[in-house]
Amino acid sequence: MKLSIVVPVYNEKKTILKIVEKVMALDLEKEIIIVDDCSTDGTCELLKERMDGKYPEVMIFYHVSNQGKGAALRTGFKHVKGEIITIQDADLEYEPEELKDLIKPITDGFADVVYGSRLSGGKPQRMYLFWHLVGNKFLTLITNLLYNTTISDMETCYKVMTKRVLDSLNLKSRRFNIEPEITAKIFKQHYRVYEMPISYYGRDYSEGKKICWRDGFSAIWTLIKYRFMD
Repeated sequence: MKLSIVVPVYNEKKTILKIVEKVMALDLEKEIIIVDDCSTDGTCELLKERMDGKYPEVMIFYHVSNQGKGAALRTGFKHVKGEIITIQDADLEYEPEELKDLIKPITDGFADVVYGSRLSGGKPQRMYLFWHLVGNKFLTLITNLLYNTTISDMETCYKVMTKRVLDSLNLKSRRFNIEPEITAKIFKQHYRVYEMPISYYGRDYSEGKKICWRDGFSAIWTLIKYRFMD
Protein backbone atom coordinates (compact mmCIF):
# COMPACT_ATOMS: atom_id res chain seq x y z
CA MET A 1 0.00 0.00 0.00
CA LYS A 2 1.43 3.37 -1.01
CA LEU A 3 1.91 5.97 1.73
CA SER A 4 1.20 9.60 0.80
CA ILE A 5 3.15 11.97 3.06
CA VAL A 6 1.88 15.56 3.01
CA VAL A 7 4.40 18.14 4.27
CA PRO A 8 3.08 21.68 4.95
CA VAL A 9 5.97 24.17 4.99
CA TYR A 10 6.30 27.73 6.21
CA ASN A 11 9.71 29.28 6.93
CA GLU A 12 11.59 26.03 7.54
CA LYS A 13 14.77 26.70 5.53
CA LYS A 14 16.99 25.20 8.24
CA THR A 15 15.18 21.86 8.40
CA ILE A 16 13.22 21.21 5.20
CA LEU A 17 15.99 19.37 3.32
CA LYS A 18 16.82 17.25 6.38
CA ILE A 19 13.23 16.18 6.92
CA VAL A 20 12.72 15.37 3.23
CA GLU A 21 15.91 13.30 3.31
CA LYS A 22 14.57 11.37 6.31
CA VAL A 23 11.22 10.78 4.62
CA MET A 24 12.81 9.69 1.36
CA ALA A 25 14.94 7.17 3.27
CA LEU A 26 11.83 5.29 4.43
CA ASP A 27 11.80 1.76 3.05
CA LEU A 28 8.17 2.06 1.96
CA GLU A 29 6.28 2.65 -1.26
CA LYS A 30 5.58 6.34 -0.92
CA GLU A 31 5.00 9.75 -2.42
CA ILE A 32 5.92 13.06 -0.80
CA ILE A 33 3.74 16.11 -1.35
CA ILE A 34 5.30 19.37 -0.14
CA VAL A 35 3.22 22.54 0.04
CA ASP A 36 5.13 25.77 0.68
CA ASP A 37 2.76 28.31 2.23
CA CYS A 38 4.52 31.39 0.82
CA SER A 39 7.65 31.18 2.98
CA THR A 40 9.66 34.39 3.38
CA ASP A 41 12.95 33.00 4.74
CA GLY A 42 14.27 31.42 1.53
CA THR A 43 12.56 28.03 1.95
CA CYS A 44 10.71 28.44 -1.34
CA GLU A 45 13.87 29.27 -3.26
CA LEU A 46 15.75 26.39 -1.63
CA LEU A 47 13.05 23.92 -2.62
CA LYS A 48 13.07 25.16 -6.21
CA GLU A 49 16.85 24.93 -6.38
CA ARG A 50 17.40 21.58 -4.65
CA MET A 51 14.16 19.58 -4.93
CA ASP A 52 11.70 20.77 -7.56
CA GLY A 53 11.33 18.22 -10.36
CA LYS A 54 14.43 16.23 -9.36
CA TYR A 55 12.81 13.25 -7.64
CA PRO A 56 9.90 11.25 -9.10
CA GLU A 57 8.32 10.57 -5.71
CA VAL A 58 8.32 14.26 -4.67
CA MET A 59 5.71 16.81 -5.74
CA ILE A 60 5.98 20.46 -4.63
CA PHE A 61 3.26 23.11 -4.69
CA TYR A 62 3.63 26.79 -3.83
CA HIS A 63 1.06 29.16 -2.38
CA VAL A 64 1.38 32.74 -3.63
CA SER A 65 0.12 34.09 -0.28
CA ASN A 66 0.39 32.80 3.27
CA GLN A 67 -2.86 31.01 4.09
CA GLY A 68 -2.08 28.78 7.08
CA LYS A 69 -1.27 25.15 7.86
CA GLY A 70 -4.81 23.97 7.17
CA ALA A 71 -4.84 25.56 3.73
CA ALA A 72 -1.47 23.97 2.93
CA LEU A 73 -2.70 20.55 4.02
CA ARG A 74 -5.89 20.87 1.99
CA THR A 75 -3.80 21.72 -1.09
CA GLY A 76 -1.64 18.67 -0.48
CA PHE A 77 -4.59 16.36 0.18
CA LYS A 78 -6.04 17.18 -3.25
CA HIS A 79 -3.06 15.49 -4.90
CA VAL A 80 -2.60 12.31 -2.84
CA LYS A 81 -2.71 9.01 -4.69
CA GLY A 82 -1.72 6.59 -1.93
CA GLU A 83 -4.03 4.26 -0.03
CA ILE A 84 -2.68 5.59 3.30
CA ILE A 85 -2.19 9.27 4.14
CA THR A 86 -0.15 11.00 6.83
CA ILE A 87 0.93 14.50 7.78
CA GLN A 88 4.62 15.25 8.32
CA ASP A 89 5.64 18.60 9.81
CA ALA A 90 8.64 20.21 8.11
CA ASP A 91 10.63 20.64 11.32
CA LEU A 92 12.55 17.85 13.05
CA GLU A 93 10.15 17.31 15.97
CA TYR A 94 8.86 13.98 14.65
CA GLU A 95 10.83 10.93 13.49
CA PRO A 96 9.62 9.67 10.06
CA GLU A 97 11.10 6.20 10.65
CA GLU A 98 8.29 5.61 13.16
CA LEU A 99 5.70 5.86 10.37
CA LYS A 100 6.52 2.25 9.52
CA ASP A 101 5.05 1.21 12.87
CA LEU A 102 2.11 3.60 12.68
CA ILE A 103 0.80 2.24 9.39
CA LYS A 104 0.87 -1.38 10.58
CA PRO A 105 -2.55 -1.43 12.33
CA ILE A 106 -4.01 -0.16 9.04
CA THR A 107 -2.20 -2.59 6.75
CA ASP A 108 -3.07 -5.43 9.15
CA GLY A 109 -6.75 -4.54 8.83
CA PHE A 110 -7.44 -3.43 12.41
CA ALA A 111 -7.57 0.35 12.06
CA ASP A 112 -8.88 3.08 9.79
CA VAL A 113 -6.85 5.75 11.60
CA VAL A 114 -3.73 5.65 13.79
CA TYR A 115 -2.60 8.54 15.99
CA GLY A 116 1.01 8.84 17.09
CA SER A 117 0.88 9.93 20.72
CA ARG A 118 3.63 12.04 22.25
CA LEU A 119 2.03 11.71 25.68
CA SER A 120 1.50 7.99 26.20
CA GLY A 121 5.10 7.21 27.22
CA GLY A 122 7.70 4.70 26.10
CA LYS A 123 9.54 6.93 23.62
CA PRO A 124 12.02 9.83 23.94
CA GLN A 125 10.36 13.13 24.84
CA ARG A 126 11.98 16.54 25.24
CA MET A 127 11.13 18.11 28.62
CA TYR A 128 10.06 21.73 28.05
CA LEU A 129 7.17 24.23 27.76
CA PHE A 130 4.97 23.25 30.73
CA TRP A 131 2.04 25.42 29.71
CA HIS A 132 2.13 24.02 26.19
CA LEU A 133 1.72 20.55 27.73
CA VAL A 134 -1.16 21.77 29.91
CA GLY A 135 -2.87 23.19 26.83
CA ASN A 136 -2.47 19.94 24.92
CA LYS A 137 -3.89 17.92 27.79
CA PHE A 138 -6.82 20.30 28.19
CA LEU A 139 -7.70 20.14 24.49
CA THR A 140 -7.43 16.37 24.61
CA LEU A 141 -9.74 16.24 27.65
CA ILE A 142 -12.34 18.33 25.82
CA THR A 143 -12.04 15.99 22.83
CA ASN A 144 -12.63 12.93 25.00
CA LEU A 145 -15.62 14.52 26.75
CA LEU A 146 -17.26 15.69 23.53
CA TYR A 147 -16.63 12.56 21.46
CA ASN A 148 -16.64 9.84 24.16
CA THR A 149 -13.18 8.55 23.39
CA THR A 150 -9.87 7.97 25.21
CA ILE A 151 -7.28 9.60 22.98
CA SER A 152 -4.16 10.93 24.77
CA ASP A 153 -2.81 13.44 22.22
CA MET A 154 -5.29 15.23 19.99
CA GLU A 155 -2.82 17.81 18.66
CA THR A 156 -0.24 15.32 17.39
CA CYS A 157 1.05 15.81 13.86
CA TYR A 158 1.07 12.08 13.12
CA LYS A 159 -2.50 11.33 12.11
CA VAL A 160 -2.31 8.36 9.73
CA MET A 161 -5.48 7.37 7.88
CA THR A 162 -6.82 5.56 4.87
CA LYS A 163 -7.72 7.45 1.72
CA ARG A 164 -11.35 6.52 2.33
CA VAL A 165 -11.27 8.32 5.69
CA LEU A 166 -9.59 11.40 4.25
CA ASP A 167 -12.11 11.64 1.42
CA SER A 168 -14.98 11.61 3.93
CA LEU A 169 -13.77 14.52 6.07
CA ASN A 170 -14.63 17.55 3.87
CA LEU A 171 -12.04 19.70 5.61
CA LYS A 172 -12.59 23.46 5.80
CA SER A 173 -10.05 24.93 8.25
CA ARG A 174 -7.22 27.10 6.99
CA ARG A 175 -4.96 27.45 10.01
CA PHE A 176 -3.85 25.36 13.00
CA ASN A 177 -7.48 24.45 13.74
CA ILE A 178 -7.18 21.86 10.98
CA GLU A 179 -5.91 19.47 13.70
CA PRO A 180 -9.05 19.53 15.89
CA GLU A 181 -11.25 19.54 12.78
CA ILE A 182 -9.64 16.31 11.54
CA THR A 183 -10.01 14.73 14.98
CA ALA A 184 -13.61 15.85 15.44
CA LYS A 185 -14.75 14.51 12.09
CA ILE A 186 -12.90 11.21 12.50
CA PHE A 187 -14.52 10.47 15.86
CA LYS A 188 -17.91 11.78 14.82
CA GLN A 189 -17.96 9.21 12.01
CA HIS A 190 -16.95 6.39 14.38
CA TYR A 191 -13.91 5.16 12.49
CA ARG A 192 -11.65 2.56 14.08
CA VAL A 193 -8.95 4.69 15.70
CA TYR A 194 -5.80 3.28 17.32
CA GLU A 195 -3.03 5.11 19.12
CA MET A 196 0.68 4.31 19.42
CA PRO A 197 3.54 6.03 21.28
CA ILE A 198 5.98 8.12 19.26
CA SER A 199 9.13 10.10 19.97
CA TYR A 200 8.96 13.87 20.20
CA TYR A 201 11.98 16.11 19.71
CA GLY A 202 10.14 19.35 20.42
CA ARG A 203 11.52 22.82 19.81
CA ASP A 204 10.76 26.07 21.59
CA TYR A 205 9.77 29.43 20.13
CA SER A 206 13.36 30.60 19.80
CA GLU A 207 13.93 27.56 17.58
CA GLY A 208 11.00 28.31 15.29
CA LYS A 209 7.88 26.89 16.96
CA LYS A 210 4.81 28.73 15.62
CA ILE A 211 1.64 27.54 17.34
CA CYS A 212 0.71 29.69 20.38
CA TRP A 213 -1.91 29.98 23.13
CA ARG A 214 -4.30 31.91 20.88
CA ASP A 215 -4.64 28.85 18.67
CA GLY A 216 -5.97 26.95 21.69
CA PHE A 217 -9.16 29.03 21.76
CA SER A 218 -9.72 28.35 18.07
CA ALA A 219 -9.18 24.63 18.70
CA ILE A 220 -11.79 24.58 21.48
CA TRP A 221 -14.34 26.31 19.28
CA THR A 222 -13.59 23.93 16.41
CA LEU A 223 -14.09 20.85 18.61
CA ILE A 224 -17.42 22.18 19.89
CA LYS A 225 -18.62 23.36 16.48
CA TYR A 226 -18.05 20.07 14.69
CA ARG A 227 -19.59 18.07 17.54
CA PHE A 228 -22.94 19.64 16.70
CA MET A 229 -22.50 20.69 13.06
CA ASP A 230 -21.34 19.05 9.82
